[in-house]
Amino acid sequence: MSETTLTSLLEYLYGALTPSNRRWLAEHLIQLTDSEENLKPYTIEELHQMVAEGEQEFAEGKWQDSEDMFRELEEEFANKPQR
Repeated sequence: MSETTLTSLLEYLYGALTPSNRRWLAEHLIQLTDSEENLKPYTIEELHQMVAEGEQEFAEGKWQDSEDMFRELEEEFANKPQR
């Protein structure tokens, strides 16, 4: 995000939020930033392992793809009585 966009956002928030809202937001942004800085990047090997595990779990039926999920939702909504 550009500095101009960030400045506009800051000005908007300053005008829209109360001092206590701004303090709350600032504290949460700092906490989020601190926790992100402590994250270590994954290695390529770790990423490959996570993909392999996900594919295995999917093959075992532990997960479903979005097409199946939406089909089930459509069936559920079609069987619900209308108000």
